[in-house]
Amino acid sequence: MSHVDTFDYKPELERRAGKPFDPTGNLQFFASKPGNCQPSYWKFRQRGQSGLWVSDLMPKLAQCVDDMAFIYSMKSKSALHGPACFMMNTGFIFPGFPSMGAWATYGLGSESANLPAFVVLPDPRGLPPGGPLNWGAGFLPAVHQGTALTTDAKRDPVADLFPAEGFNTGSRQDEAEARAFLQRMNRQHAAQREGDTELEARIAAYELAAKMQLSVPEVTDLAGESDATKQLYQLDHADLGPFGRQCLLARRLVERGVRFVQVFCGAENTTAKKIRPNWDSHEDLPRDHGYWGPVLDSGAAAHLRALNPPEIPGLRDLKSRGMLDDTLVLCTTEFGRQPGAQGGKGRDHNAGAYTSWLAGGGVRGGVGYGATDELGFESVKHITYCYDLHATCLHLMGIDHTKLTFYHNGIDRRLTDVHGHVIKALLA
Repeated sequence: MSHVDTFDYKPELERRAGKPFDPTGNLQFFASKPGNCQPSYWKFRQRGQSGLWVSDLMPKLAQCVDDMAFIYSMKSKSALHGPACFMMNTGFIFPGFPSMGAWATYGLGSESANLPAFVVLPDPRGLPPGGPLNWGAGFLPAVHQGTALTTDAKRDPVADLFPAEGFNTGSRQDEAEARAFLQRMNRQHAAQREGDTELEARIAAYELAAKMQLSVPEVTDLAGESDATKQLYQLDHADLGPFGRQCLLARRLVERGVRFVQVFCGAENTTAKKIRPNWDSHEDLPRDHGYWGPVLDSGAAAHLRALNPPEIPGLRDLKSRGMLDDTLVLCTTEFGRQPGAQGGKGRDHNAGAYTSWLAGGGVRGGVGYGATDELGFESVKHITYCYDLHATCLHLMGIDHTKLTFYHNGIDRRLTDVHGHVIKALLA
């Protein structure tokens, strides 16, 4: 996502519009030479009582700024989508490390006996760069890996959760006896393979699957939601509805005790469409961000309002009133985009600067932390990596990031590796 088109206002970039970003010609972006300085394609305005700047691309989120804390000085160690996604999700640019959700559930356990502790809601268009490794358990016990639900309303949320149509499962008594027999066989098998966490996770998954046959249809059935709620999440809108459904499902999962829910907005570059299936706007940022901006803006703003809705008639039936106090919301990208143009209307990758924001769960709203340089090219004040963001999120969950460890290959591993500090300026 482009920080200079959304949350990081750069008036100097406006003043230099059309002038060469690098007059020397020596600078090289990720996949291109810098073009001219390109200010935001959307006008920035000061919002709320805090006066924080948000562009017109995000008008609904702009109404929530006093509940949000922005980190303007994020940096990544990679400008490649896959490694950068791994870094944001696991703290490392290499695959195979535990994700933040896995660490959180390892530290806090589960609040629900009928649903997974860590649920992932991928974009209906496909998986993110790196796929399921973004929510894997790595070397932690495999039971802590995320469970992905399909959010397409026309498909089953969990593949093969129920027997195929026409398959005779017998009576409920027969089914219960079959499960009990399978459990005995699994336990005998596991007793001969102590320490095999993948086997333990598979057995636990089958046990949980039986409970999910009741819980998953209930949590994914939105028929009982009020018309006002469905309108709030824009469920009937062809473009905004899919992400709105993801956000509404996230709220319902949290209400039912799911500890950690991860929602993805956009997918890997696997399809050739007129609009990219993600925010990777190399060729035409007004086109791609112009599509995805309202998607994120509508769904995320609805999510914040539903967690902490204003006194609006018709929204009082939301069961989630007041949830924002104890629900932490984090919105982030893996890196930003360049303030110099790529080609005509595109922007190249920028690992040196991007913006993340948090809300609820003990976060101090209406705060802007850190800064990029005058053009938005590089973070320069209170430089922040994912380690600091993760440390802060864990702190807000009641966990000391330096003490949440797992011994692996001779090392006490952490989500934050050997780095990270809690950003106290963001705490309420």
